[in-house]
Amino acid sequence: MKKILVPFDFSKAAVSAFRFALDLAQSSKGRIYFVHVIELPVLHDTLLMPTLNFEKELLKELREKAAKRFKKLTEKNKRDSVNVSWDVLFGAPSKTLLELIQAEEFDIVVVGSHGASGLREYVIGSNAEKIIRRSPIPVLVTKKYRKRAIKNIVFPNTLETENQSALIDKVKALQDFFRARLHVVWINTPVNFTSDVLTQRKLEVFAKHYGLTRYTLNIFNHPNEEDGIIHFNELVGGDLIAMGTHGRKGLIHLLNGSVAEDVANHTESPIWTYSLRNEDSR
Repeated sequence: MKKILVPFDFSKAAVSAFRFALDLAQSSKGRIYFVHVIELPVLHDTLLMPTLNFEKELLKELREKAAKRFKKLTEKNKRDSVNVSWDVLFGAPSKTLLELIQAEEFDIVVVGSHGASGLREYVIGSNAEKIIRRSPIPVLVTKKYRKRAIKNIVFPNTLETENQSALIDKVKALQDFFRARLHVVWINTPVNFTSDVLTQRKLEVFAKHYGLTRYTLNIFNHPNEEDGIIHFNELVGGDLIAMGTHGRKGLIHLLNGSVAEDVANHTESPIWTYSLRNEDSR
């Protein structure tokens, strides 16, 4: 986690993400890159030059304003061992950030989220959701900053022993970085119910196949997967939830949803995600 991207809109959630990223960068001797994306209104004018001049002045003013706010923020949260740089980009936030992620060799994105609920969650979603769904690198979503060591990582999984190698490698690296214990859990719901005997065998095969260390194997019964993950995390005192996401989008996402995105919306715990679409592209 040497190169950490923090999308920033100066909200409380974004400040929490920055403070979390500071802890990561301090431990890894890494660097934080702030990016503030401003979505501009579409401007129309019958004379092109006045519009262009207005836009130029507007962009300059917005950049200068952001610069002052960044300077104030970094001075207030200064840590001598952490290098911080920033930039202001203009465009649609999620699209602009994803283009930046693909162009630069970042190790992780740390993003603040307010969560979402009701109609907004299903129709509009949040920028954090869109980044989780499409990012080619791990994304860590946080809501409220807590100065707390990460000692227990909860890892819900389908227990497949194929097409998860990249995800497992990332999770193992995450576990090593924090020197944490990994709690692998199968959420047993009425929809995907399997007997405890069969599931226990699958858990053991899964752990052996991927060479896991410092772990526990768990079966948690619950009416639905999302709430089961959140409640299990609370039960074991989890400090971080790590999940793979299929990166669904469009109509498929609307119909099937994404458990990782739902958990990110509704848990107060930080959640780390990695898209399984990266496996499919191999």
